[in-house]
Amino acid sequence: MQSTLYQGLKVSKSNYTKVDDFLVVEAPLQININKEPYTVVMRTPDDDFELIRGLLFAEDIYKQKAPLAMKILKQEDNIPKIVDVSISKDHLGKGYLNKRTLLSVSSCGICGKKELNDIKVTGNNLENRYQLTANQLHKMYEVMHTLQKTYNKSGGSHAAALFSKDNNLLTLKEDIGRHNAVDKAIGNLLINENLKKAHYLLVSGRVSYEIVTKAFIAKIPVIVAVSACSSLAVDFAKEFGICLIGFTRENKLTIYSNTNAINLLAHD
Repeated sequence: MQSTLYQGLKVSKSNYTKVDDFLVVEAPLQININKEPYTVVMRTPDDDFELIRGLLFAEDIYKQKAPLAMKILKQEDNIPKIVDVSISKDHLGKGYLNKRTLLSVSSCGICGKKELNDIKVTGNNLENRYQLTANQLHKMYEVMHTLQKTYNKSGGSHAAALFSKDNNLLTLKEDIGRHNAVDKAIGNLLINENLKKAHYLLVSGRVSYEIVTKAFIAKIPVIVAVSACSSLAVDFAKEFGICLIGFTRENKLTIYSNTNAINLLAHD
């Protein structure tokens, strides 16, 4: 269940009427690792296993190719409340040592980071060997927007879509949280062993540093946002070799780093 019907009072000047609005669902999900509570995330139900898979991948807790063993321990109205993940101690990554047991809110990019030293990602810079035009980018956004069923119904959810280097849609996921949507999309490709094909990450909102690091860890060299990018997101993108693009709307866009990914002269 990604949206639900609520009643409201719509006011216009001196008139008011009762209206029924679809609102995006936000609900807590407790994630246990080996029967011990790890964290609580606020998310939109559905694709919870993909969310967990992507989150543990991004947090350097589980990087193995083998499927994760996940079990729903508690649910209400068919919505999971607690999910336990079984990971052998030999496969627990370094991120587990910095485990965050506090609430991670859906809109926060830095929640759970206890110290400044936690905001670090290491690895080789990404390389982009392909170019696309602004028109191709806008066409990809049209595809994403058309498939945002929860947003088109409620107006309250974010989306993350992953495309191949040939501009083919690989997966699209929605959630009330921007970071959750990205985790779900990456988790979906991890589960289907298809992540290597991901080349473009399109997001429906703004981009923070954490979305850039998630893309970097997943080796996705181009991030395209419909809204703004934070200063730290741009700094990280430049350092990681990622092409970061913001304000992609109304046939316009702004490139903040690694402009070689876009053919500025083509008008296809």
